[in-house]
Amino acid sequence: MKTKTILITGATDGLGRGIAEELARQGHTLLLHGRNRPRLDAVAATLDTTVRTYLADLASLGEVRYLTEQLLRTEDRIDVLIANAGIGGGPHQESVDGHELHFAVNYLSHFLLVTGLLDRLRASAPARIVFVSSLSQEPIDFDDVMLTHRYGSVRAYSQSKLAQIALGLRLAGQLDPAEVTVTSLHPATLMPTKMVVEGGAMPLDSLERGVAATTRLAADPELEGVTGVFYDREHPSSPHPWATDPEVQARLWRLSKQLTQ
Repeated sequence: MKTKTILITGATDGLGRGIAEELARQGHTLLLHGRNRPRLDAVAATLDTTVRTYLADLASLGEVRYLTEQLLRTEDRIDVLIANAGIGGGPHQESVDGHELHFAVNYLSHFLLVTGLLDRLRASAPARIVFVSSLSQEPIDFDDVMLTHRYGSVRAYSQSKLAQIALGLRLAGQLDPAEVTVTSLHPATLMPTKMVVEGGAMPLDSLERGVAATTRLAADPELEGVTGVFYDREHPSSPHPWATDPEVQARLWRLSKQLTQ
């Protein structure tokens, strides 16, 4: 297997850390993102591969812009971007920029990061973008995107994850698959991650299954050129129809550009 330079957001815990450990075992160069410097350095120290670390709080678009600038300044190539970082649960909260927190961290931050790195990914062709999404999916109410009137933590999480899938499908339709492919996946159901355990849910799938499903999309040579697909674990699946509507994708894109200017 040809080794790659792979960026993983949210790499200090749970699925992100498991992905990093597996890709390190395969010998890839890893670019690890986290928001806590001691935890980021501790994970990097355990990996027997080339590792570079990047610090940013994805609840701040300013920090995401700085992260993007750092990556462009430091990394000559990025072969794979795994958009993994995310949050779930809790009361209605706002990001530094005044956006609903799930939408900001799970979706807007990755919109800004991915679009900011597209030219570097194209230059690294064939490159891949992998969105770690979920089967928990709910359409966005464009009249109440930030859930000011009808907040629920599951709804907030679910709409941010469906927005990721819609973004991935739009990008896949715009990008030459010989240059950059885009896939999304539900890695596993209720893995024993910090988010699941602290939310009081009973784990159903193993962390290892989620790691295997995600690293497959990132690095399996047999998936070269595969784009515009949503996977339920290892199998192609159909996301909520909202995400496949070109008009919805275009409206979400315009909104995302507006909110990240």
